[in-house]
Amino acid sequence: MNVQAVGRVSVEISVVLGRTQMPVRQLLKMGRGAVIDLDAKHEDECWIYANGELVARGEIMIVGEKIGVSITRMMSQLQV
Repeated sequence: MNVQAVGRVSVEISVVLGRTQMPVRQLLKMGRGAVIDLDAKHEDECWIYANGELVARGEIMIVGEKIGVSITRMMSQLQV
């Protein structure tokens, strides 16, 4: 296996913590540091996407000032 070729592959990772709906005018008024209320609770799972495809579920972890995601379940073709 060519490890250098794998190192050049780009993958966009997205983590969805929750969802909300708001008018665009309200979104445009928000500034840096604004808080958006989501429909999720702190114990809820988050969704992890790779290049737009759901690949795993996880939970949010806070260590000091850093936020991370711990993968709790990988998605297979049958689970999605």
